[in-house]
Amino acid sequence: MDGDKNNGKGKVGDQVMQNPQALADLQDRLDSISHGPSIMESLPRPVRRRINALRNLQVKSTHIEAKFYEEVHELERKYAFLYQPLFDKRKDIVSGNLEPTDEECEWHSDHEDENELSENLKSKVSVEEKEKEKKDEEASDENMKGIPDFWLTIFRSVDMLSDMLQEHDEPILKHLQDIKVIFSEAKQPMSFTLEFHFEPNTYFNNTVLTKVYKMKSEPEPDDPFSFEGPEIVDCEGCDIDWKKGKDVTVKTIKKKQKHKGRGTVRTVTKQVPNDSFFNFFNPIKVSSDGELDEDSEFTLATDFEIGHFFRERIVPRAVLYFTGEAQEDDESFEEEEMDEGEEEDQDDDDEEEEEVEEGECDNKVCLNLLSEEESVFCGYNN
Repeated sequence: MDGDKNNGKGKVGDQVMQNPQALADLQDRLDSISHGPSIMESLPRPVRRRINALRNLQVKSTHIEAKFYEEVHELERKYAFLYQPLFDKRKDIVSGNLEPTDEECEWHSDHEDENELSENLKSKVSVEEKEKEKKDEEASDENMKGIPDFWLTIFRSVDMLSDMLQEHDEPILKHLQDIKVIFSEAKQPMSFTLEFHFEPNTYFNNTVLTKVYKMKSEPEPDDPFSFEGPEIVDCEGCDIDWKKGKDVTVKTIKKKQKHKGRGTVRTVTKQVPNDSFFNFFNPIKVSSDGELDEDSEFTLATDFEIGHFFRERIVPRAVLYFTGEAQEDDESFEEEEMDEGEEEDQDDDDEEEEEVEEGECDNKVCLNLLSEEESVFCGYNN
């Protein structure tokens, strides 16, 4: 029976293919789905006028939204002064210039509750082992200063930063003591500056490397509805005063050149760009006309994303990225989003399958999916 049914559908498909009018009707239906008139074109003229009035209201609303974000920026500036003493103390503890008190070091966690349950196991540790551990800790404490490799550990653990990190960058980043976010002054164009503070080192003479991100918080005159809040539009790096032979952003290569006439060979050396995190301070320049090729646009967009990530996540929550707690939160959020998306996709697939199996045909010629015959035509539903 199924074979007869499929043969029947195949015959109907053949008939449709041989009927120009049926094919034309089918094409009209497809065009009406994919290239149908916009909703505005289908509305009566008086309604279109009112829609235009609503559009103008939306433009005004967008400009109010832009003012809102300007005031948010002012609030960020205000609260940055309140955060800064805490960040300065963090820097002093990390660098070893300040030793926190016992009270400041107290921290209760869920793991401590678990440890209490295992006190009976701890009591079994021999006295000799305890004394040895104590001696090791005292010797280690005498030599240890602050929190070693604090920022380098963060760079290694955050994917967005570790992708930029090269092996030859790591010894330099061991000297990184702090990263600060400095907001533009009141009444000045919106921007923020990332400051990377280094202790004296053998690689460059700078004590601070800077990256300025310029922002815009106003709708485009020709496309106001695309406005979604402040966006980074440009950035400026800084010159790094590298010490002789220490510039990791370039590498020296040797090439052999043969003289065409005499046949002699000479070796020449030249410097070429080298992958390094410190290229971060030499970003692509945006031309006055704003024209960039596709690769440059991608590189610049990635740069903007990294700058925003430093400002919004890394600097305010540095200790949580050092311990991995912030990373766990980010990963959990991404997994939850993915799970929900997968469920939605699965629901859509189920609905599509139901539509194919239970959908009713209101015409002798309709769209359907016939996997066995790979045809888009079907006949009567039996």
